[in-house]
Amino acid sequence: MKETQTQKKTVGMEDIVRAHHVLREVIIRTPLQRDAVLSAKYGCNVYLKREDLQVVRSFKIRGAYNMIRSLTDSELTAGIVCASAGNHAQGVAFSCKVLNIRGKIFMPSTTPNQKVKQVKRFGGSSVEVILTGDTFDDAYAEAIKICKEQGMTFIHPFDEPRIVAGSGTIGMEVMEELDVPADYMFVTIGGGGLAAGVSTYVKTVSPMTQMIGVEPLGAASMIEAKERGEVVTLNEIDKFVDGAAVKRVGQLPYEICKELLDDIVMVPEGKACTTILELYNENAIVVEPAGALSVAALDLYGDKIRGKNVVCVISGGNNDIDRMQEIKERSLIYEGLKHYFMINFPQRAGALREFLEEVLGPNDDIARFEYTKKHNKEDGPALVGIELLYPEDYGPLVERMNRKGLDYTELNKNMNLFNLLI
Repeated sequence: MKETQTQKKTVGMEDIVRAHHVLREVIIRTPLQRDAVLSAKYGCNVYLKREDLQVVRSFKIRGAYNMIRSLTDSELTAGIVCASAGNHAQGVAFSCKVLNIRGKIFMPSTTPNQKVKQVKRFGGSSVEVILTGDTFDDAYAEAIKICKEQGMTFIHPFDEPRIVAGSGTIGMEVMEELDVPADYMFVTIGGGGLAAGVSTYVKTVSPMTQMIGVEPLGAASMIEAKERGEVVTLNEIDKFVDGAAVKRVGQLPYEICKELLDDIVMVPEGKACTTILELYNENAIVVEPAGALSVAALDLYGDKIRGKNVVCVISGGNNDIDRMQEIKERSLIYEGLKHYFMINFPQRAGALREFLEEVLGPNDDIARFEYTKKHNKEDGPALVGIELLYPEDYGPLVERMNRKGLDYTELNKNMNLFNLLI
C-alpha cells in the first residue's frame, strides 16, 4: 500500500521557518503578555500567548493559510474543502476570500452560531457553509466524500505537515520574545496539530522546556492513543469544548506528540468554564472553552511551576455570548456551588415554608423550583436547584434535609436523571 503524505513525512524547523515567512502576508504577530493576576496566583511568571487576538480570533489561520498558499494553480482552481468545529473553518474562509478561491466548509450542526456567522463573514461569497452531523468527525466524513466526488482539495485541520508547520510558528514567536527560555509551556490538544507544531520548534531550540499538552476530560483522544500505543477513535465524546472535541487525533500529530510532549493532562469541562469566567472577570480576556484549557491546567501543576517561567497558549476566543449561562451553570456545578434535587414535598399548607425556614441555610439560595407533578393531593415531587455560597455548605444542607425526613434524590449524583431534567 502506498504511504500517505502524513505517514512518510514529519515536520522540521525549516518547515516552520518557511511557514513564518508565508504567514507574514496575513496574520498578526500576537502579543506574549505576562499576566500579573495569574503570576501572583501561582507564584511564577505566567505569560499568555494571545492567539485570541489573531485576525480570525484563533491560531487556525496559521495552518490553513500556510497549506492553501502552497497549493498548485490546478488545485486552487478545483476549489478546496474543509471540515471544522469552527476555528479552522474561519481560517480557511479567510484564506479563500484573500486568495479569491472557492471553498466548501463542513461544520457540525452543533457548532455555536457565533462561529458559523464568523465563517460566513470571513469567507463571503467565496465559501459555502454546510452544517452536518453532531461532531467534527461527522462533518469530516461528509467533506471527504465531496472531495472524492468533485475532485476538490481537502484542507485537513490538523493531520497535515503544512498545517502543523503553520501552527509551529506560534512556538517560534514565543521563543523569540522571551528573555529566558520557558520552563513550562501548556498547549491545548484537539486533533493535535497545535501541540505538534509548537513542540517541534520549542524542543529544538530549548530541549529543557517542559511541553504539556492539555485535553478536555470528555474528549481525551491523545491520552487514549498514548496509552494504547496507536491512534484510536473514541466511541463517545463530550462536545462542549467544541474547539477540542475530536474523537480521533491525527496520525502525524500523534507521532510527533508521543516523542516531544513531556506530559498530557485532562481538564474537566466544568473547570474550563470556571477558567473562562475568571479570565473574563479578572483579566478582561474573552476565551472559548478550548482556549481556556491551557490556563485551567495550571492548577494541576501547582508547586511544580512555582518560581518558574510558564507560557500558556490561548488558542482562541470565539465564544458565543449565548453560551455564557451554560458556562456559568457548568462552573457552579463543578465548583460544588450548585446542586439539584428531586424533592417529594408533602402537599399541605406550609410545607414549602418549612423547607425555606428549616432546611435552607443562611447563605443558600433557591435558583430553580418547579413542580413536576401537581394532581396528587398527598404529595408531589419538585425539581429544586440550590445555589450555595461555599462548597462546604453542602454537607449541612443534606443533613438538615435528612433530619427533616424529606424524600429526595440528588440529581448531581445521578447523571441519567440530571441530563434528562436539567
